[in-house]
Order: sequence, then structure tokens, then C-alpha cells
Amino acid sequence: MSSHHIIRENQEAALMLANGMSCSDEILYDLLEWSPFTVVLDGALDRVIQKGIRPDVVLGDFDSIESRESLENLDRAIKTLQIDDQNTTDFEKGLDYLISNGHRAVHVLWATGLRLDHTWNNLLSMAKYAEKIQITLVDDFGICHILSRKFRKTYPEGFKLSIMPVTDTYGVSTKGLKYNLNNEDLIVPLRTSSSNEVLGDGFVEIDHERGILALIENR
Repeated sequence: MSSHHIIRENQEAALMLANGMSCSDEILYDLLEWSPFTVVLDGALDRVIQKGIRPDVVLGDFDSIESRESLENLDRAIKTLQIDDQNTTDFEKGLDYLISNGHRAVHVLWATGLRLDHTWNNLLSMAKYAEKIQITLVDDFGICHILSRKFRKTYPEGFKLSIMPVTDTYGVSTKGLKYNLNNEDLIVPLRTSSSNEVLGDGFVEIDHERGILALIENR
């Protein structure tokens, strides 16, 4: 991290490591460098230890740790939090912890791949918590986040974007894409705007009137 980069409390996005497929070390260590606070879900602990990563918190119901010795041998300065609530996933437990401690944003790695049910649950949890904390899910293939009603961002020409409705989404309009939408509805599971493309260097605009809409920036 640059010595000129000043971190105010909970201003920078936290980092959460879940228990899906690992990403490239380049992505992992780049986010670690800029994340002042790291949460590890219990099923990822062994991998985290193998990579020499020192988290701030390890939490979950602790039913996924391959080696109990890993937990017992943790540095005592690392907080461990066992939460036995079976009505929430470990991902949701991690989000609840961050929200309760004042964090406003989190990057999530290792949350896709491997078990399909876990991936599906994680994507739905992003939508469930979108109004409480800004969640950016990252893997080797893309970046996913839930859109606000009005979204603006610059992209290079030809960049691939997928606009995916999590719930029925109404009044979707876009500018700057090869296949623009004009006050149209994306109804689950009948219609998405997958594999769209940025028309030229500059701003892309995505507006919608109601519903929950996700954007996937494909690598």
C-alpha cells in the first residue's frame, strides 16, 4: 500500500474470503494490499493459513474446517467467532459482522465455483444485503455487484457486460451499449441482457425503476 494512502476507519472496503474456488494470486494479493480488514469464513481457513495470510477475524459455524488444529493454533490476536445460527449462511454471518462493526463496503473472493448451491446462495445474499453494505464479488472471470437505480461508469470499447435481473426488474434503460434497452422489463427467468458490449470508449448508463438488478463485468 502506498505510504501516501491514508485510511480512515472503515472507509476502505473490507475483504472477505469465502469457501468456493480460489482465484489467482494476483487478484488475491492486490485486494489484500488495499484492504485494511480481512474476514475469513471458517471453510477457507486452511487455505488462508497455507498462503500465509493473517486475517483479522475467522467466523462461521465452524462445521467446515478440515483441521481443528488450524483453529486451535491461530495467533491469539486473531478474533474467532463461532455463530451457530443455522438460518443464515456463513457468508451472511460475515456480512452481518461487518455491518455491525460499521463497514460500508466489502470485496468478496472465493465465493463462486465448486458447489453450485453455495454460489447461488451467495449471489442471492448479495441482493438481500445490497441496501446495508456495498458488496463486490470478484473471481478470475469477472466482477459482480448490485446496481443502484442510476448507474454511471466509464468502460473501454468492446468491454463485455452482463445485466442480470435478480428479481423481476422494470423500466430498464441503458446508454453506451451495443444492445441498448429503452424502458424495458427484465423478467425472471424469461429475459436478461447477458453478454452485452460497450459501444465506444466512455460512459455506460444503466437505469431501472424497480426490482433488483446485478451487473457482471466480464474479464
